[in-house]
Amino acid sequence: MGKFGKWIGGGLGWAFGGPIGAIVGFMVGSMIDGGQEAIKRGTTGYSARTTTGGYVMSLLVLVAAVMKADGKVLKSELDYVKKFMVHNFGEDSAQEAIKMLRDLLKQTIPVNEVCKQIQANMNYSARLQLVHFLFGIAQADGKVAPEEQQLITQICQQMGIGQKDFESIQAMFVPNTDNDYKILEIERSASDEELKKAYRRMAMKYHPDKVSQLGEDVQKAAKEKFQRLSQAYENIKKERNMT
Repeated sequence: MGKFGKWIGGGLGWAFGGPIGAIVGFMVGSMIDGGQEAIKRGTTGYSARTTTGGYVMSLLVLVAAVMKADGKVLKSELDYVKKFMVHNFGEDSAQEAIKMLRDLLKQTIPVNEVCKQIQANMNYSARLQLVHFLFGIAQADGKVAPEEQQLITQICQQMGIGQKDFESIQAMFVPNTDNDYKILEIERSASDEELKKAYRRMAMKYHPDKVSQLGEDVQKAAKEKFQRLSQAYENIKKERNMT
């Protein structure tokens, strides 16, 4: 059993209950050798803390919902998800994650119920990182389809993501002439001082340390988002000839 399987065996925490737990329980036995026994040994009841296993299972469930949103699942999307998982979680984990994802794609996913469970148990910074992951995967075929964008919008609403935070992450993936400003959650008319304050505020909100409890893999992915934030700030500074 690879690293991903060890995450599951290591404890799903709160994700082992509710709709996510029901979905995982239905599929895990056939997906991971000894998976049921690993869960029995590794999951010691309810935990309010979001474990890495619980986080990744939440991500996979939502990824499956987004991939199905436009009515077709493309090989290019599966390839992208595998590449994405390899990059963020390693080769062994990616292989097992793709097997699980294929099974999830065959299931009916109660998106609203899943999102409510996530909102009730996962901290805000971790939820923001989930949204960033979802947009990246939705863009696998070169663009975010309207159906995918609509579902991600619904997911954000159900998970309690603020509108400005949603627009900030969306601007990293959906072309817009004011993307850099949207990423920093300010208007083009903002003063240079307001720009600096906005960057400091956003840097604190999206700092990778905010998801450090979810392990190095998730934190590494969060660094990419943080770098995109910093790039938006540098782009605006260059546009304004700021030093």
